[in-house]
Amino acid sequence: MSTILEKRRFRDLDWFLMLLAVGIAIFGTWQIHNAQPEANYWKKQLIGLGVSLVAMMVVALTDYRKLVYFAPAFYIFGLVLLVLVLVPGVGHKVNGQQAWIMIPGLGTFQPSEFVKIPTALMLARYFGRPRTSILSWHEMLIGGAILALPVGLIMLEPDAGQAITYLPLLAVVLFLSSIRMWLVIAALAAAFVTVPAAYYVGVKTGAIKNYQQERINVILDPENADRRGFGYHTWQSILTVGKGRIVGARSASDYSQSRLKFLPEPHTDFIFAVTAETTGFIGSISLLIAYAVLLSKLVVGARRAPDRMGMLVIMAFVGGFAFQIFINVGMALGMLPVIGVPLPLMSAGLSAVLATFIAIGFAISIRLRRFVN
Repeated sequence: MSTILEKRRFRDLDWFLMLLAVGIAIFGTWQIHNAQPEANYWKKQLIGLGVSLVAMMVVALTDYRKLVYFAPAFYIFGLVLLVLVLVPGVGHKVNGQQAWIMIPGLGTFQPSEFVKIPTALMLARYFGRPRTSILSWHEMLIGGAILALPVGLIMLEPDAGQAITYLPLLAVVLFLSSIRMWLVIAALAAAFVTVPAAYYVGVKTGAIKNYQQERINVILDPENADRRGFGYHTWQSILTVGKGRIVGARSASDYSQSRLKFLPEPHTDFIFAVTAETTGFIGSISLLIAYAVLLSKLVVGARRAPDRMGMLVIMAFVGGFAFQIFINVGMALGMLPVIGVPLPLMSAGLSAVLATFIAIGFAISIRLRRFVN
């Protein structure tokens, strides 16, 4: 009997979702090779992809409710890792950010990518309880505290780009937890007013550094931006995207923007620009369509979740993925400031690809148990 159940469970896996995610990741590895063929980034990405697939299957075949039950332990462990990153001699600094831990023989490990998972589980565990009323202020404050602890530690690294990717986790969970609509409208109106005011105050007080101001100014006033200074990243990315035209460069020798090092960080932050250069408008749109299908599959899985908690787990990940895609593509097109947000499944980075596949594993686990009470 157990053998029959195992065969049925294996057959009921969401193979389309898995193959789509793997396909995007393999496509991303190809683009990493196009960006940095002389480096080993693409080889490391393939190794990371193999490890990620194993981790995804382990999570998928484990009852997600058991994993959510241990969410507090995972969450505390994640906070400990974020604290260790800040300890001199333990944390590894890259480009002024002490956000990695060096593991001998394996390379660097970025805890902030993984802590998103227990943070989402904690939010789903707290807000996923059966309810008959709208959210109270007390509940919203607890949700904010759950998010504030990892975000605060990440800001100390400092890694503002990674920190803001946590915000959609709470925003989506609150929105789906019977929050008062007038609060949503009020929050949007307040943001519309306070963000420009906060920027002005930050500039006057020095809280916003000169390089941060310049990265924002290149978006607000691109014609007068210093294209060889802080606006260099944005302008080189725009040129790279435009160079691909409709179908992309004809041969590898034409990938001049990325391979000749004009475009900074082509294998991570600007992997979408490399995709546009090598595959053109058609390839870029195809990638965005693949992302849209991936997100829609996850949303369908959330709608069919056996309980509210499972639905919130998936939708928190959907919000995080969608936000990162929006920010990264906006950066590449020169529509948003450069803040170092990776493109899911595409950007080089073992921590990011592993965390993404673990999140997809949760979605598959929840789908497998959609008929279980």
